[in-house]
Amino acid sequence: MPRNPPENHKRIMVSDFDGTMTRYDFFDMARRHLPTAADHDYWQDYLDGKLSHSEAMASIFGAIRTDHQGMGNALARMELDLTLRDSVTRLEAAGWKIIVASAGCEWYIERLLYKAGLDLEVHANPGTYTPENGLELTLPTNSPYYDPEKGIDKEAIVRRALSQDPQAAFAGDGRPDIEAAMIVSGDCLFARGILADYLTGKGRPFHYFNNWKQIADTLLDQR
Repeated sequence: MPRNPPENHKRIMVSDFDGTMTRYDFFDMARRHLPTAADHDYWQDYLDGKLSHSEAMASIFGAIRTDHQGMGNALARMELDLTLRDSVTRLEAAGWKIIVASAGCEWYIERLLYKAGLDLEVHANPGTYTPENGLELTLPTNSPYYDPEKGIDKEAIVRRALSQDPQAAFAGDGRPDIEAAMIVSGDCLFARGILADYLTGKGRPFHYFNNWKQIADTLLDQR
């Protein structure tokens, strides 16, 4: 949930969660490793243009049929970046505010951040989990950053950050990150995966990253 930042924050970093703060996306772990009631591949429907991103996520998550231990195992398989906590701590000590902007679900994001001892501002799709009904994702219609296609408009969050910090940074890895990445300076842009491939194809400068230590080191070296 959104939180009020400490007054000493002067710089802003907006980051995707799945595949950026973790090694793997939750939806991919769900598709590969969890029992499902789905009769076909909703993600392929999204890639084929038959479903919006939020519709595909809601369908995949809602079809999960596993117990709490199974969900816990799936979260562990996402592999939260082992350098994340120390990197965020270093950045915050230097005056950075870290904002999570995700087209995924608050339910698992909050749990993984809490387990890592991190308390960050999170903008994502709300959700509730039960073994009987899976992870029921709902759209954040009351959010100022609501987007019917993805749930959360990352570009709007980044634009807000840029209005407060013209050199705001962004980190991401996937298709939903493209619009946000395109409005950030290359010096403050971090990418991998599909996003890195896209930016390379467009000739846009960015920093490739493997972990959050690299992000923190780069930003702190720019001071």
